[in-house]
Formats: sequence, C-alpha cells, structure tokens
Amino acid sequence: MCVEHKKMCVCGQNSASFQFRDEIMPDEVLEKLYCPVCSSGVAYDAETMIRDNGWIIKYDMEIARFMSQKLPAAEASPAYLFDEGYCTWDGIYPTDRADSVREREELVKLANTDKKAYIERFKSWGISRMNRLAQEGWRKADEKQQREEPLQREEDAGAGVRELSEVRT
Repeated sequence: MCVEHKKMCVCGQNSASFQFRDEIMPDEVLEKLYCPVCSSGVAYDAETMIRDNGWIIKYDMEIARFMSQKLPAAEASPAYLFDEGYCTWDGIYPTDRADSVREREELVKLANTDKKAYIERFKSWGISRMNRLAQEGWRKADEKQQREEPLQREEDAGAGVRELSEVRT
C-alpha cells in the first residue's frame, strides 16, 4: 500500500507529493526538499541527495540505513530510495498525480460526446505524455523510456486498451 505525503520545499514556495513504497521508510527519511527556486544555492551531496529536473531531495541516510534491513537491496542509497519508490514522487514529477487526474478529466469529457475520438486520444495520451516528460528531463519518465516498457513505443499505441465500457473514470 502507498500513502501520499505532501512536503513543502525549504523556501516554502512549492510543495511535492511523495509516496513511500510499502510504507517501509518513515516520512522522516525525507530530510529536506528543494524546489528549482531554492535549489540553486545548495551544495549538492550525492551521498545524501538526488536531483530531478531542478529539484533536490535530501534524505536522512541514518534513518535509511537503519530501515534498510527491510529492503531487498543490501544497501540503501538516495538513487535506490528514489528509483525503487521507497521515497519518491507520487507519480513522475512533484505534482504529477493531481495534474494527470485533471488531464484525464478532460479526456472523459470527450467520451461523452465522441467515443471513437476518446479511444483514439486515450491510446496516444499516455505515450505522448511520457515522451514529453522525458524530454523535459524528469528522471522517472526517462528511466521508463530507457527500459522501453510495453506501451512506451509509438507502434504499441492501443495495445492493451480496453473497451470503453471497461474503462473506469
């Protein structure tokens, strides 16, 4: 189970939504958050921090090491905590969940007026969205493209799409 947690950045101008995979790490493992506004003056430390498109997450590595006995990997690192979902964005970027819900709501409006257009737009929406996010430099979007998971290539558009009656909104 994953529970969303919101964290304000150090300057207080921005916030980000986080998830903690299987709730193994306590939210205290997230020591500080720096948005693109307040991250410019931060001395980056790869031993305790991770960068993602102008944002910096600083982890409390003492807590991470203490809790690492519950992790599949032998040693916790900032990259491992972030990439494996133990303390990471709730989605692809800091406000992704809220943004994607809003984007899907726009798609659902189309379903009520033109079902065929809705299905076509729905099939390409996720792929084009991930491609855009990868081009913007978001770590999780780029990681998924590098692995070329199914439905990440244009030629796979529509594979696995269910009938409109099966799609929940």
